[in-house]
Amino acid sequence: MTIVFVALFGLIWGSFLNVVIYRVPRGMNIVRPPSACPSCGGRIKPYDNIPLFSYLWLGGKCRRCRASIGWTYPAVEFLTALAFVLLLLRFGLGLHFFAGAAFASGLVALGFIDAFHRVLPDAITLPGFGLGLAYALVRMDGLSFLQALLGAAVGAGFLLLVFGAYWILRRKEGLGMGDVTMMLMVGAFLGWLPALLVIVLASLAGTVVGLALMKVRKADLQSALPYGTFLAPAAFIVFVWGDTIVRWYLSLFRRP
Repeated sequence: MTIVFVALFGLIWGSFLNVVIYRVPRGMNIVRPPSACPSCGGRIKPYDNIPLFSYLWLGGKCRRCRASIGWTYPAVEFLTALAFVLLLLRFGLGLHFFAGAAFASGLVALGFIDAFHRVLPDAITLPGFGLGLAYALVRMDGLSFLQALLGAAVGAGFLLLVFGAYWILRRKEGLGMGDVTMMLMVGAFLGWLPALLVIVLASLAGTVVGLALMKVRKADLQSALPYGTFLAPAAFIVFVWGDTIVRWYLSLFRRP
């Protein structure tokens, strides 16, 4: 029953994250006005705003104007619910679960916003950074406040060095400062070594996707990819399974 409750709450919370993803990049208030169809402006009724179910029931279309509803809406709801369930199964229903749920919420919002708008809003990353430091004051898993602060400095500092080196060599922008502030948040929650692991995993994923796009869409090496969209799932994976990944990696160098 706990899993069911957490999954349902995740779906509902994911519906709110859809509002955040749509409105924050546009500088809109996330509370008012109530949700409306982006095409016709019609107010969405409560019975048409049930996570996942309403999308399926309406066939992915607005009841009023029949305009298509983007696939990202049910995707965000499902991914949020899935993230919450995975956190519950990994950590149980305790303080680390709730901190992880807040962290995962920020990652979901940032990942989708960067994918569609190529921006990582400070309105999410900086409060997330503060929340990570605040959590370090009370968490019981060994990550102290100083370690969280070091994690933020190493994660953001590494990307800042890469950003600076790319600009010096190419005289053009590579990564954006939003990626740097996002790593402030990630590093504060994870610590310095897991933060570097996040960068490695995100870079590997970005490379694979970039090569695939070059093959399928005939993109070139100059095609920009939203790095925050790769940082987000990498950070969640490391938050949940980072210890397991590090132990597996170290085991490769042990003598049989």
